[in-house]
Amino acid sequence: MKDARRERVLKLASAAAFLAIVAVAVLIVVSQSQSEGGDAGNIQGAAEVDALLRGISQDGLELGRPGAPVTLVEFGDLQCTGCKAASEDLLPQLIEGPVRRGEARIDFRNFAIIGAESVPAGAAAIAAGAQGRGWNFVELFYRNQGEEDSGYVTDEFLTALARRAGVHEVARWNRERKRKPVLAEVEETSAEAKELGFAGTPSFAVEGPATSGLEPLGLPSSAGDLETAITATHE
Repeated sequence: MKDARRERVLKLASAAAFLAIVAVAVLIVVSQSQSEGGDAGNIQGAAEVDALLRGISQDGLELGRPGAPVTLVEFGDLQCTGCKAASEDLLPQLIEGPVRRGEARIDFRNFAIIGAESVPAGAAAIAAGAQGRGWNFVELFYRNQGEEDSGYVTDEFLTALARRAGVHEVARWNRERKRKPVLAEVEETSAEAKELGFAGTPSFAVEGPATSGLEPLGLPSSAGDLETAITATHE
């Protein structure tokens, strides 16, 4: 029975492969047509992010009930335009659905592949997660994303995001995001994504009662595909 369920999950990943290529292209075009962002003096979307995440448990960069039977892992780069689009178009349905119901949780893991600025951005998210505001930081970063590796990921920009994300101890956050173990974590999760066969962001994997460890999904083309994978993994 487990083999059949696992096969359904893997079939979903295979069926989504071609659509994922198309989806990434569309998401990039849409995202590039939006505001350049990256303005430390004009952080947008904090109220929207707070409303989306309100009342949901956070532990590090995990969002959802501790002990939820299914974990959906997103490997993302905070500079990635496709990741930004996924955070706005795919994930809210999951957050309001299976995550809020306690059926699944989402674990964000850095896959820093775009450029040098991706590493300090990812480390800043990890440090925010240490204060229970990791997902607020990630979502807020996406909503204020600038042009890739354009120099916008400055201390000023990251600090402005941390404050608006609700990080209370900013001085502590500022120290922790620069610590070697935090920076090393970004590199470790990036290596993990490559070991799973991922070459782009965002990429998803799932783990639950019906899987043997973490099973790659790639980039499903819709929130419905991700919900299907969660349901198949839960059974």
